[in-house]
Amino acid sequence: MMIANILVALVAALHVYFLVLEMFFWTKPLGLKVFAQSLDKAEASKVLASNQGLYNGFLSAGLIWGLLVSSPETALQFKAFFLACVVIAGIYGAYSVNKKIFFVQALPALLALLLVLSSSL
Repeated sequence: MMIANILVALVAALHVYFLVLEMFFWTKPLGLKVFAQSLDKAEASKVLASNQGLYNGFLSAGLIWGLLVSSPETALQFKAFFLACVVIAGIYGAYSVNKKIFFVQALPALLALLLVLSSSL
């Protein structure tokens, strides 16, 4: 269970990082580099990116809640639900934006989800 929770925490941390990138660094050099876009394109999509960052924050909050809640059954439900959401978002992002998103977002969440579910058996 400890390895599963470490992976859940890693996925949560990644989504906090995505939140920071999308909400605060989208139009800054770091955001421009990470997302390989021009300043003009970033400025035009800044509000959308900020909204997307907020959603990443919600995913992270749900995973953190799952790590902190005292009831094992409730913890399992939170972690499984929010990890499944991350996997689905990562698969869709890989399909619609860039295949690298699968490896950065979906794969770590999928591994964490499999470990969480197998540790609950």
